[in-house]
Amino acid sequence: MYRPTWAEVDLDAIKRNVEQMKVHANGAHIMAVVKANGYGHGDRQVALAALQGGATSIAVACLDEAIPLRSCVKAPILVLGAVDPKFATVAAENDIAVTALDVSWVESVATSSWPKGTPPLRVHLKVDTGMGRLGMKGRGEVLRAIELVQLCAHLEWEGIYTHFATADEEDTDLWIRQQQAFDEILKKIPFAPPLVHTSNSAAGLRMPRRNEAIRFGISMYGLNPSAYVGEHLPFPLHPAMSLHTELAQVKQLQKGDSVSYGATYTADDSQWIGVLPIGYADGWIRALQGFDVLIAGMRVPIVGRICMDQCMIKLPREFPVGERVTLFGKQGQEEILLNEVANYIGTISYEIPCLLSQRVPRIYKRGSERWLENDLFIK
Repeated sequence: MYRPTWAEVDLDAIKRNVEQMKVHANGAHIMAVVKANGYGHGDRQVALAALQGGATSIAVACLDEAIPLRSCVKAPILVLGAVDPKFATVAAENDIAVTALDVSWVESVATSSWPKGTPPLRVHLKVDTGMGRLGMKGRGEVLRAIELVQLCAHLEWEGIYTHFATADEEDTDLWIRQQQAFDEILKKIPFAPPLVHTSNSAAGLRMPRRNEAIRFGISMYGLNPSAYVGEHLPFPLHPAMSLHTELAQVKQLQKGDSVSYGATYTADDSQWIGVLPIGYADGWIRALQGFDVLIAGMRVPIVGRICMDQCMIKLPREFPVGERVTLFGKQGQEEILLNEVANYIGTISYEIPCLLSQRVPRIYKRGSERWLENDLFIK
C-alpha cells in the first residue's frame, strides 16, 4: 500500500453471521451469495470464511464470477443469472451449476452436442412468482422444463427456486402470494430436486421455510436488508467492512476562505481543515458532501465538494498528518454504520460497498491476523 486509504474486512464477522443463520434456520443448507466480488468485500475470501461458518454452497451472478472462484472453492457453485446456452459446456467442465430461465433455454442446451467426457450440467429452475425479473411463468412451463431436463442425459436437475420481491417490507401480502404460487407449482412436481430455495436474507431472518435452503446475501456481511427487518432481527448482525484513511494535509483557513470546486463551503471563522486521500474515484461519491466521518473518536463533517481523489473535513483543532480517519466503522466509542451512509444519499446498504473501487485495497482480518488480498488466502 502506497496510499493510506483502505477497507478492512472482518472475516470472523462473516463466519459468525453464517453460524447464527444456520442455527436460526435449524441447520438448513446455507448458500453464501458472493456476487459482485462479495458485495465489494472480496468474493474468494468471503466464500471461504462462509464455508468455515457452515455454508455448504456458493452463489454468484454470472459465469465470469464463478470460474475464477472454482480455483480455490471446492464447494458447489451456482450461477443465479443468465448463462448463454453456448457456454453450457464451459460451466459443466468447471463443475458449475447454472440457472434455467425458460423452456427455450432448456431446449437449446438439451439439443446441443455434448463433447465426450464432459460431465452433465447441473441446473436449477428459476420460477418467476411475482418478481417480474428472470424466470419461468406458470406451472405448465416449469413442468415442461422438468420433463426436458429429465429426458436429457447431459442435464442434471439439482434445484428449483424463486425470489421474493418484498420479504424485507412490513406488508407481507405479495410475499405470501409468491410463496403460495411457488408451493402450488411444487405440489404438481412428481418429486422435488435436492435443493429447493426461496428465502433470501430477509425471508430467512424473518421466517425460514422448513426443508429449504437459504440464499444468504446482504446479511452475511452484517447488513440489514431493510430498516424494518433491522428492527426485528432474531440475532445480532456483525458488520464485516469498515473504511479508513489518514490525514494527508492539515491547514488553517481564515474567515472568508473557501474549500474545493465551486467554493460551496466558506469558512465563517478561523478553522482547521484536513485533506483526506479518498474521493469519488474510490467510490466515496460527491453526494456525501456534508456527511460525518470519525477522527479521534469524534464526528466531523465533510466540507466542500468531494473531488475525484480527495475530500476535506472540518477539524475541531489541529491534528498531525497521518491521523486515522474512519469513514464508516468504529472508532473509540463512536460508530458510523454503513446503513447510515446509505440513508444519507438515499440508497440501500447493498450499494455502498459495491461502489468502492479496486484502488481501495481490502485488508482482511481473522483473529489477530491481517493480510492484503493477494498475500494470503484462508486455508
